[in-house]
Amino acid sequence: MAWHNSSLFCYGFDLGGHYQDLRPLGTGASGVILSALDRRSGLRVAVKKLLMRDAISIKHALREVKITRRLQHENVVRVYDVLGPSGHPLPPEIARVSALYIVQECMETDLARLLEQGPLPAEHGTLLFYQLLRGLKFIHSANVLHRDLKPANIFINTEQMLLKIGDFGLARIVDPHYSHKGYLSEGMVTKWYRSPRLLLSPNNYTKAIDMWAAGCILAEMLTGRMLFAGHS
Repeated sequence: MAWHNSSLFCYGFDLGGHYQDLRPLGTGASGVILSALDRRSGLRVAVKKLLMRDAISIKHALREVKITRRLQHENVVRVYDVLGPSGHPLPPEIARVSALYIVQECMETDLARLLEQGPLPAEHGTLLFYQLLRGLKFIHSANVLHRDLKPANIFINTEQMLLKIGDFGLARIVDPHYSHKGYLSEGMVTKWYRSPRLLLSPNNYTKAIDMWAAGCILAEMLTGRMLFAGHS
């Protein structure tokens, strides 16, 4: 219980009494992520906190919630619930809350950590890449661009060799009638998986940007090295 209380104090998570044994997992594109034990189901879940400071952060949080709720596929990290402060359901006037929490599937590891051990066997790389393409096909069929596909956002359960795409903090819904001007620079800092066309023309992008990133990830799985590594 002491660890639970210190976690709440340290990370500012306010999840009520249903979630215990909070442990740090890392940070996503738009928020801190902890794992927690759901007392009701007995499942360990990942909980992502999105702060609602101003109109822009509220818009980003609502967009992420909208996108994650519409994506239900076996190769996409499953979202169980979206909660307000103290673990309560989101109120109708969501702009009045200071933060919201996305409760989702907790996976064993991510591809970045797996690749720290070296390249994958060809049969494992083939299986995981097939699942990555399946997940991407579904995401794109829902008219969503992930926009930040990289090994750290690809989650793995090694026992079943199951792959799931996660972290949709920078994802966008494709709308040909809407300008994407300025979107790509909104915190998107991982350039090693970004296509040259996108670097030269950041306001004109399509689903192909995710496919380029997937190709870079395949090369990394098979060689153990980033295909286009940068210095920062």
